[in-house]
Amino acid sequence: MDYDQTGETFTEHEEGCKLVAYQDQKGVWTIGTGHTGADVYEGLVITQEQADALLHRDVQTAVAGVNAALAGVTLTQPEFNACVDLAFNIGVHAFTESTVCRCLNAGDFAGAAQAFFLWDKCAGQYNQGLFNRRTAEVQEFNSQEAA
Repeated sequence: MDYDQTGETFTEHEEGCKLVAYQDQKGVWTIGTGHTGADVYEGLVITQEQADALLHRDVQTAVAGVNAALAGVTLTQPEFNACVDLAFNIGVHAFTESTVCRCLNAGDFAGAAQAFFLWDKCAGQYNQGLFNRRTAEVQEFNSQEAA
């Protein structure tokens, strides 16, 4: 499956975009729309075009990871969008090891929706912002596709 415009807009809204590198809540250097990695360091400044390119690359990594982890599972577009946003936020490896992924592969969609809330902590502490994001993802996951 592909991430649609609704999903991309969702991730952009949840992440925000900063063109100057900053440390996130865990102290990880971040830039653009939630981009992290060895290429991000203190003092780094990028353009909006660079931020958009990084977002596209990072989203494609999440899309590929979700597609691989859920091969054989039929998802609606909103379910897929929610899973990709979760994978984008927590990392593809964490998504593939998550209860969300295990539940979906077992056909337990209700359990998967509830399992999103297992990811509402930062450094082991409850985080209201992450809870709000998980709530929005679950709302997307449970929404109906337009006919």
